[in-house]
Amino acid sequence: MPKLDCAAIPQTNATGYPPPFDAAVEGRWYRRLGPPAGLTLMGASHVTLLPGAFSSQRHWHRGQDEVVVMLTGEAVLIDDDGETPVGPGDILAFPAGEANGHHLHNRSDSPCVFVAISAGGREDDSGEYSDIDMVFDAEGYAHKDGTRYETQRLP
Repeated sequence: MPKLDCAAIPQTNATGYPPPFDAAVEGRWYRRLGPPAGLTLMGASHVTLLPGAFSSQRHWHRGQDEVVVMLTGEAVLIDDDGETPVGPGDILAFPAGEANGHHLHNRSDSPCVFVAISAGGREDDSGEYSDIDMVFDAEGYAHKDGTRYETQRLP
């Protein structure tokens, strides 16, 4: 059935980020939409950011395109070009390979909700975190000098 029942999909705030980088996304709650929908060639998540939460650490992907569609509430897109307020109906696009570290920050006093969509092979993807000593690849996270963190990226 093409219509998903979001309420029936488990919600989590799990992250593979190692400490202390995990704290910024503690208020990010998401539902993975791909598995219950049977999607195998793209990822999609229904995300709720609580006040003060970040969507991720500021990052970019070498091998995956990303699209974000804001549904409700307000957030601030922070990227290499500065800060841009975003709200319901706004669409953000991040092409693979464009080294523009980005994330959303909910600076409002109420939750915001968006759908994040990614396309491209996760096993071939890698990228960098702009503001912290961390990079990622299919195997997980590493310092920028190549030393691995002990945590694993979540599927």
